[in-house]
Amino acid sequence: MLVSNVTRRLLAVACIAAASGMARPPSSPGAPVTRPHAVQSARGGQSPSSDSTKRSRHRRNARPHRVSDGGDIASAFDSAANAPSSPAPSRYRSRSDSLASVRTRTAAEQDTKLRVVISLNDRRIWALIGYDTLLAGPVAVSMDSGFEYAGKSWRFETPRGVRTVLAKQKDPVWIPPDWHYAEVAREHSLALASMKPNRTMLSDGNWLEVRDSIVGLVNGESGEFAMLPTDEEIVFDETLFIPPTGTLNRRIEGELGLYSLDTGDGILLHGTPHKSSIGSATTHGCIRLRDEDIQWLFEIMPLKARVYIY
Repeated sequence: MLVSNVTRRLLAVACIAAASGMARPPSSPGAPVTRPHAVQSARGGQSPSSDSTKRSRHRRNARPHRVSDGGDIASAFDSAANAPSSPAPSRYRSRSDSLASVRTRTAAEQDTKLRVVISLNDRRIWALIGYDTLLAGPVAVSMDSGFEYAGKSWRFETPRGVRTVLAKQKDPVWIPPDWHYAEVAREHSLALASMKPNRTMLSDGNWLEVRDSIVGLVNGESGEFAMLPTDEEIVFDETLFIPPTGTLNRRIEGELGLYSLDTGDGILLHGTPHKSSIGSATTHGCIRLRDEDIQWLFEIMPLKARVYIY
């Protein structure tokens, strides 16, 4: 059955009580419990007194729970086979990866506290307490592939193992890693370069510079500074420049949905504006959830809760 808002609040109380060690009475039943990048035509750089620098504009896009009545935990995991969409075929990166999956699933089955369990092969998530399933749903997982560009390489995998909820955030802001800019550069056949610490010189004598946490274009003759839009990639001289960490140009709102749970090392459980990706292997390592599922986890799961990824 679908869980109403009132039931969600009651469930929260029940979860907190259970997590703090309060036993359920023997007679009590089971708890009822971007961003694609549209490229606009090249326009003149917004230099205060010169239009010699041409800047290509690469604008960034803006931005029901089912309940079980208990039963064996392994049955809850195996129920993915009965999900509306067929689970992905089993795939392991190596023998050690397969063994890590077995160890993690076993640990999840033996745990009785409030916890999150994620199957990468089935692309499913569960929230459990004791033998009760509080939430179950589809997720998007890592694409498990590599990427190379401009002399750099990355591997996109969700690591198997036991993790911990270290932080929770509402309206999280994404700080894109370098691979994001490499993907955009490759998509639009651009060179890739990081901005220099002080000034990044351009071919016409103007330069890029950071002032008050915003990247701007400085006119080489007058020294006049013009801020660049923070919702566009920085492209001059057929090169995409990676903005420094800490600048407003390196913050993207809405890409992580409305809520996130941080498990460390860049691995987040978060929402997404890309709804159709749920249930697929398409992320760079994070776990994407439906809006209602990540909101439920944000409201219910406490800090230090265990997250088992197998």
